[in-house]
Amino acid sequence: MLQKRENWIGYAFLLPSLIGFIVLKLYPVLFSLFLSFCEWDLISGWDKIKFIGIQNFINMLDDRYVVSSFSNTLRYVLMVVPGQLVIGIVVAVILEKCVFFKRYFRTTFFMPYIANTVAVSVVWMAMFHPSMGPVNSILKAIGIAEPPGWLSSRDWALVTIALMSIWTGSGYNIVVNMAALQGIPSELYEAAKIDGASGFQSFRHITIPLLSPTTFFLMLIKIIGTFQVFGPVKLMTKGGPGRATMVIVYEIYREAFQYYKIGYASAQTLVLFVIIMLVTLVQMKLQKKWVYQY
Repeated sequence: MLQKRENWIGYAFLLPSLIGFIVLKLYPVLFSLFLSFCEWDLISGWDKIKFIGIQNFINMLDDRYVVSSFSNTLRYVLMVVPGQLVIGIVVAVILEKCVFFKRYFRTTFFMPYIANTVAVSVVWMAMFHPSMGPVNSILKAIGIAEPPGWLSSRDWALVTIALMSIWTGSGYNIVVNMAALQGIPSELYEAAKIDGASGFQSFRHITIPLLSPTTFFLMLIKIIGTFQVFGPVKLMTKGGPGRATMVIVYEIYREAFQYYKIGYASAQTLVLFVIIMLVTLVQMKLQKKWVYQY
């Protein structure tokens, strides 16, 4: 009897969180899954939901706007994830091995990661303003007569957003890699030095392999996060100029809350989920080939 009473008390404590999960997480996900097979205008009312099967997915194949948004998202991922990973490892090694006051620098590099997205976006918009921004002023001062238009240029807008994301996200990678570096035995570096290995050889054959589990973890979460980029695009370019920065999550937002095509937006969301899941499964499968197993 006492055991049952304790169990019910435990369930009572779990109930608020369980209700919140069902109402705010599980139900919206399941309802969105259902709507992906329906045609529904948000402002037309519940009784206008019409089941159309896989027609939304068929329409996506012929929708050049959806295809271009997926393409832009992939380009963004391919720029941001490698950039953050490389900077995270290189800067972490420099701070851990070669710099005094590493705690100060670690905090400094981490600050952009926790900074408000709106504030960071506004600062970068001012810095990269094509005519009055300090970046182009510096480029003109060193002899570049026609610097890029950055956020106003079709060729450079997505690159600019990617650079901002690399700058803001690398701090997290640096902190995590610094913690991982402290777990590598110093005896390995001493033995390599005795054997005549250079600093680069030690980095290549000791640091990189032993950091591979951390690199895999960071790559996994960064790919998932960058596929869902929204804030910087919404704040800085709204998908422009033209559709140069129209990424898939912003496309979903526009379909759902500007054009009120909830069913079509839900179908795009499901496709994005499947893509992220497949990429994650492939990474999990391939990790055995390059992640060091302790």
